Amino acid sequence: MTVVPAPTTSRDEGPGHGVAPPPGGATAGGRLLRLLRRPLSLQGLLVGGAVVVVGYLAVVPLGYLIHDTFLSADGRGVSFGAFSRAYGGNSQSGEMLLNSLWFALGSAALALVLGTALAYIQVRTDTPFKGLFFAASLVPLIVPGILYATSWIFLGDPSSGVLNSLVFKPLFGASPINIYSVWGMIWVQGLHLAPVAFLLMVAAFRAMDPSLEESAAMSGADRLTVLRRVTMPLLRPAMISAALLMFVQSLESFEVPGLLGLQNGIYVFTSRIYFVLRAYPIDYGAAGAYAIGLLVIAAAGVLLSGWMQRSSRNFQTVTGKAFRPRPVELGRARPFVGAGVILYFLITVVLPVAVLVYASLLKYYAAPTRKTLSQLTFANYRTLWHQPLAFTALKNSLIVGIGAATAVMILTSIVSWVVLRTRAPGRRLLDLLAFTPIVIPGLVLGLALSFVYLRTPLPIYGTLLILLISYCTRYLPYGMRYSSSAMAQMSPELEESAAVNGASWFQTFRRVLLPLMSGGILAGWVYILVVSFRELSSTILLYSPGKEVLSVLIWEQFENGQFTTLAALGVCMVVLLFLLVSIAYRFGARFGLQNDSAN
Repeated sequence: MTVVPAPTTSRDEGPGHGVAPPPGGATAGGRLLRLLRRPLSLQGLLVGGAVVVVGYLAVVPLGYLIHDTFLSADGRGVSFGAFSRAYGGNSQSGEMLLNSLWFALGSAALALVLGTALAYIQVRTDTPFKGLFFAASLVPLIVPGILYATSWIFLGDPSSGVLNSLVFKPLFGASPINIYSVWGMIWVQGLHLAPVAFLLMVAAFRAMDPSLEESAAMSGADRLTVLRRVTMPLLRPAMISAALLMFVQSLESFEVPGLLGLQNGIYVFTSRIYFVLRAYPIDYGAAGAYAIGLLVIAAAGVLLSGWMQRSSRNFQTVTGKAFRPRPVELGRARPFVGAGVILYFLITVVLPVAVLVYASLLKYYAAPTRKTLSQLTFANYRTLWHQPLAFTALKNSLIVGIGAATAVMILTSIVSWVVLRTRAPGRRLLDLLAFTPIVIPGLVLGLALSFVYLRTPLPIYGTLLILLISYCTRYLPYGMRYSSSAMAQMSPELEESAAVNGASWFQTFRRVLLPLMSGGILAGWVYILVVSFRELSSTILLYSPGKEVLSVLIWEQFENGQFTTLAALGVCMVVLLFLLVSIAYRFGARFGLQNDSAN
């Protein structure tokens, strides 16, 4: 057996008598600084290029947005004219602000209550039909927001909705459900986000030591008292994080307010921005003022969440001791809880998908009757098959989705190495920049990118390349999470062993790190591909005719009143996403894909 001698190091007789660190820092810490001193090094070019790209994606669009919004009309100074036009002396602005906050808070509260209750039933009780929880958790990925909102239009329309026509009118002689209201928007958005809250709270319940609850029960506390005084306080940090995520996602939602609110003149920030940019002449300054207002509210939510979690260490219960939760026996309540689980699954999954399939088989949408059921046809699917625009949209979705997934995972693999493997100054700032886009609403990002490329000579606006840039920016934080998780699982000794045996940095990265990270990288790649297919909010402001993707094509068909063709395209999209999600769950189980199914 050949023993490879370790590299010699010089001794320092100063205080500590330790080994002197190599020039530029420790072995891992000084690597980045040393490589940046060699400008022609491939390692320096790759790492430096990745840092520049991340900084550009995260900072430049917002910089242009802020600059152009505050720029005076003559271009010579700072002006608040855009804010005056957007907010000043307009009663609709105050109503829009209240609608936005009420919609976001209501949707977040509904999603959090449903998700927490379902997570408790799943983890802590012996309820039947637990497999339905997993099926329901796929809803946000398999049924995009634009299709989910469309399904509830078919269900809750006051005149032709299935629930009003078949259930409430025959029983009560009235149509109490009006999906085109703030309450309808909250209902749809909350139901669509509830599976995401469920996944987050399931992880929190599984990480919490149940012995504390058992001790309270043994001391004589009843079940409700234990839940109120022990369980809920321990879950507070997780609930705050989940509530923040639900709030930000509801605040940036465009599909639900656009499809439901605009039908009744109800505006929130996102729909107002869309309306301003569709008016003539376009007031980019006012649109920027609305976008900055939306961004400020989202940032305030993040800061408030951080302040509320300042004492989260007081609620940590995961220690070195092993524990196994003991399910609560429901006893006589077990059949009722099981029935509630089935009812929830029917309302959130079966009804929306079933009504979408039903609408896709009609020539003109109408509530189910004997006559309409006898006229079911596959004509809409044949129309799609012979419609070139549908295949163009599918091709564009594949190109942009695959391109964004590949670019993001390559970029974040390098950036995660810089953050986790070096001690380079500014690496924490780089990590923060990579996660910044997660709090930027999609419509704000689309507007910011339009500000950049409408004012530069580069021929990018209106091409697939600007959609690719938008998707790379929007999903950079998710790719960073997957890459960092995979990188953190590997010991630096593997790289050091390769370096000792003469391998260059690029050889080590390509032949050691990337193969070992392949599971996390593949999971992140498939996940970004899946969510890019359903992305609408950042795309709606950037596409041009002939460059539509599937989500934009569905939006156009809704605006044109082609509801049955829209439903057929939606069914095809759901089938495609189901296949992609199945692949993602298969490869992503180890890397937390189930916990990231929101967007």
